[in-house]
Amino acid sequence: MIGPLAVAIHVLSLALAAWAFFEFARQREPSRPLFYGLGVVEVLVLVQVVVLVVRLAGGSGPSEGGEQVTLIGYLLTAALLPPAGGVLARMEPTRWGSLIIGAAAVIVPVLILRLGQIWNG
Repeated sequence: MIGPLAVAIHVLSLALAAWAFFEFARQREPSRPLFYGLGVVEVLVLVQVVVLVVRLAGGSGPSEGGEQVTLIGYLLTAALLPPAGGVLARMEPTRWGSLIIGAAAVIVPVLILRLGQIWNG
């Protein structure tokens, strides 16, 4: 795990979630900047995922087979959640789209935190 990158993901993702929830409370549909923010979070998550996959292929990380499977599941979920949230928010161009982005942005830090726990044993 890249510690500073994980912290950046947590901070940016939670800030995006707060912004999206604020827009939801104001009864506004998701704006382009919300989608851009989700894209930035996705890029950071992908960097972290690629680094972990390379290190896992190199023999680092959890040694137990069950833990490796769990790690791979979390890696896939972390990589696919922001784009899925963006697609669902585009399909729902009402205030509920902002809530979908906020929900995806709240879940990402939890996934990254859990990845760190599994990685470090």
